[in-house]
Amino acid sequence: MATPSQLTGAPCWIDSVTSNLDTFKAFYGGLFGWDFTDAGPEYGNYHTIESPSGRVGGVMPLVAIPDEYRVPGTEDAWGVYLRVSDADAVVERALANGAEALVGVMAMPEIGRSGTLRAPDGAVVSTWEPGGVNGFDVIGEPGTPVWFELHTRAYDTAVAFYRDVFGWDTKVQADEPTFRYTTLGDGDAMAAGIMDASGWYPEGTPGEWSVYFSTTDIEKSIAGATELGATVVDGPDDTPYGRLATLIDPNGAKFKLRQTD
Repeated sequence: MATPSQLTGAPCWIDSVTSNLDTFKAFYGGLFGWDFTDAGPEYGNYHTIESPSGRVGGVMPLVAIPDEYRVPGTEDAWGVYLRVSDADAVVERALANGAEALVGVMAMPEIGRSGTLRAPDGAVVSTWEPGGVNGFDVIGEPGTPVWFELHTRAYDTAVAFYRDVFGWDTKVQADEPTFRYTTLGDGDAMAAGIMDASGWYPEGTPGEWSVYFSTTDIEKSIAGATELGATVVDGPDDTPYGRLATLIDPNGAKFKLRQTD
């Protein structure tokens, strides 16, 4: 079983706020074979997502979120949580480095502590200070997250933010006019990436975290996704990092597929 990276600041959880939970469950259950466990009304009917190999994330119905905790633009979108040892200290550093606190740090007894930020480039990212739940049980296997990537017009600002706030050990992988890319960690320890998207993101577009899900047959996965109501945005394309594609699920959330040998 693949296990998540323990690097400081590494993605350790994903979830989505959905406008239609039934459609979400039917789509991803059909595509990836996921099951869903409802935590109950005391936790806003948050559902843990379970692949055949273990927990990979969660989903929250939009109707269960009080108005004061709703973050515009995060409904029907995948969100990324970064592992921290002290959520309060990270939020304090984030605010000092130009971020906005969207949801203050909240404690979930025997589970962990989390807060949500809008980074200086406009991207929404959450913190996770583990308690009883460390994060995913598995990554990199079919139907589970395999890569996490920030696309941003404010590349230099974003690299500095994640280095200074989340303690990223940043490694420049490419620094050319048409391709600038920095990762958290290097080699087999790489855990996430930041890509300069100024060449194709329109002016004023906020940064955006993307989640890639692993597949052994990207054409088959695309065919299954479209049969279940998804729309293909681009791909599949051959790249040095595998065959990649971008899709929109039936509720409007963007996600990516990655096939590697």
